[in-house]
Amino acid sequence: MDIKINYAFLPHTDGEAALGFYRDALGFEVRKDVGYQDMRWITVGPVGQPETSIVLHPPAVDPGINEEERATILQLIAKGAYTALTLSSDDLEGLFARLEAAGADVVQEPMDQDYGVRDCAFRDPAGNLIRINQA
Repeated sequence: MDIKINYAFLPHTDGEAALGFYRDALGFEVRKDVGYQDMRWITVGPVGQPETSIVLHPPAVDPGINEEERATILQLIAKGAYTALTLSSDDLEGLFARLEAAGADVVQEPMDQDYGVRDCAFRDPAGNLIRINQA
């Protein structure tokens, strides 16, 4: 049995800022950009890996979520405590330098962790934590 991750979902609060980070700084390709009313879903993914995508979606739009819950979710996203994603690169230092030069919000510079990986961390424009491991 072969199981693969096809889509991961991360909230975005500004579609253009999200594109600036995922497309322009990370170098991901845009696979879909779909709008409905004042909402926008943007699917991005690494070049050469069409089977793996990230769907950047409007946060807290489920009709079952009330205004208080929506406000809490938006606060957690902005704080960087709502969700996270871990990527890997064969050139951690180079990718870190590229993201830093693009103005990405640095959380942690590249370092060796006690648990055996070398990684760094950023927040995307919405506040989602993006960790990057050395492959």
